Amino acid sequence: MTTVSKDSPSILHVDLDAFFASVEQRENPEIRGLPVVVGGLGGRGVVAAASYEARKFGIRSAMSMAQAKQACPTAIFLAPRFDLYSEASHAVMEILGEFTPLVEPLSMDEAFLDVSGARRTLGDGLEIGQLLRARITAAVGLTASVGIATSKSLAKIASEDAKPDGILVIEPGHEIEYLHALGVERLWGVGPVTREQLTKLGIITIGDLASRSLDETISVLGPSQGNHLYRLAWNQDDREVVPNNSQKSISHEETFSVDISDRKLLEGKVRRLSDRVGERLRSQEAATRTITLKIRSHDFRTITRSRTLDQTTDRSFEIAQAAQRLLKTVDIGGGVRLIGVGAQIAVSDQGIQESLAFDGPPRGHLEVTLDAVRDRFGPGAVVSARDAVDSPDQAPKKGTKGGSKKTR
Repeated sequence: MTTVSKDSPSILHVDLDAFFASVEQRENPEIRGLPVVVGGLGGRGVVAAASYEARKFGIRSAMSMAQAKQACPTAIFLAPRFDLYSEASHAVMEILGEFTPLVEPLSMDEAFLDVSGARRTLGDGLEIGQLLRARITAAVGLTASVGIATSKSLAKIASEDAKPDGILVIEPGHEIEYLHALGVERLWGVGPVTREQLTKLGIITIGDLASRSLDETISVLGPSQGNHLYRLAWNQDDREVVPNNSQKSISHEETFSVDISDRKLLEGKVRRLSDRVGERLRSQEAATRTITLKIRSHDFRTITRSRTLDQTTDRSFEIAQAAQRLLKTVDIGGGVRLIGVGAQIAVSDQGIQESLAFDGPPRGHLEVTLDAVRDRFGPGAVVSARDAVDSPDQAPKKGTKGGSKKTR
């Protein structure tokens, strides 16, 4: 049994390094060590992830793909493969759960852990961090950086400073010294706008912010944000690690390379997105009553509409019907650059109301069969005949024969 000080920090923040790009490099050894950029490859594409080799050229997440190609024309540019990333993320989260039940995922590639209950058998936070990093690399083939501290906010900052492929412990009693030397933008919740506000007041570091009074901070940032950031500046963060094992909603969206104002074409996009949402509901044995439509217009204005059904469903056809009704309520005259369909999860492991033949197409068993086909041959293996004709992405080109995709 290992003896561990009761003051040893036990909050860990685990962050997978350059996650999407690292998964691609893992899958293809030939691109390991090369600059890899993952994101939308169209004219309006945005960088989702960049390997550390690509970051040396100044490429960062959220940068336009056009800028990234200009910064490093010889980089490997890849479209995202979210099914692959989801599989890797699930494997990592399962490993984290082997060390403690107190795992709070923040996204696909990062999570908080509270390992206080594991310290007597596995050692202190540093030893546990080293064990789980080694386990992730051996089992999943990815590297993770780990920050260890007495609070969630500080553990997250520490993991950033540990990157790439490192581990950093902020020992009790040294938190304030460590924090106050950092730039104020390192605080959780300080974005570009807030940073500019603080810079105008001469607040450059976290120490600068901490030296101001709480009242002064609130007068500048407002009660909620002012109090929040002032507390973080003094490492006053008593939030617990809260496991979140239940997914609240499922959604899929698509960004277009050119604005679309053709309603018939958008209806086809809605059907295809609804197919994917329904497929994921059925794979989780879940259902929904609330359908959401998300639209981003040509001027970047985002519109969200929702509709509650009379009964729960997991059928793509019914999800699409509801989403298309919502689409009819939206003015698309100026063009649409993004559209998304979402479903709030209502039930799990419970019976789904069956539709009679005169209520609509009895597609329950058919959709399960189609799910199996897509699972084996890919999401584009089966599309509706209408979408195959309506969508420019699916329609055969003039002078050529149609592809081998099955239709329904």
